[in-house]
Amino acid sequence: MKRMDRFTALADPTRRRIVEMLGQRAMAAGEITAQFGMSAPAISQHLKVLKEAGLVSVEVSGQRRIYRLDPEGLDAFEDWVKQVRSFWNGGLDRLERELAKPDDA
Repeated sequence: MKRMDRFTALADPTRRRIVEMLGQRAMAAGEITAQFGMSAPAISQHLKVLKEAGLVSVEVSGQRRIYRLDPEGLDAFEDWVKQVRSFWNGGLDRLERELAKPDDA
């Protein structure tokens, strides 16, 4: 099964909110559902998308499903930001050097 792109998974505001909530602590699916004005199956679908994207993990505890953030999924975001930042900073450094050159006019 192809893993869903993490950015695509977080394009939805409900899923972003779920990730923010799980950033505070692990939560049961019912606790998450109680924070939204939508059905349990709808929240379950959001959780499934987040799990497929590698952003959350689930642990079955009796009849409950406990969700928590998956550090590996978050590390992938951090790696991407570092890559983009290094490219951007390098470009700004080159621009600064060019602007510092004396005019030949």
